Amino acid sequence: MPTTPSLNSNSPALPSPDWLALVREKVEGLRYGVVQLVVHDGRVTQIERTEKTRLAATRESEAHG
Repeated sequence: MPTTPSLNSNSPALPSPDWLALVREKVEGLRYGVVQLVVHDGRVTQIERTEKTRLAATRESEAHG
């Protein structure tokens, strides 16, 4: 069974895959949400980002809820 290097690997001999840089980019600007990888035949083929916007609760909305 083939093994894949850990994302935290400190081995300089292994170059970072292109998709890893894209995942980092998607995560860096995200406050609340999900970054999802789609894998096909053992390769990352798609990166999806879903961002949530959280609204602060106000006293008026708390009184009605």
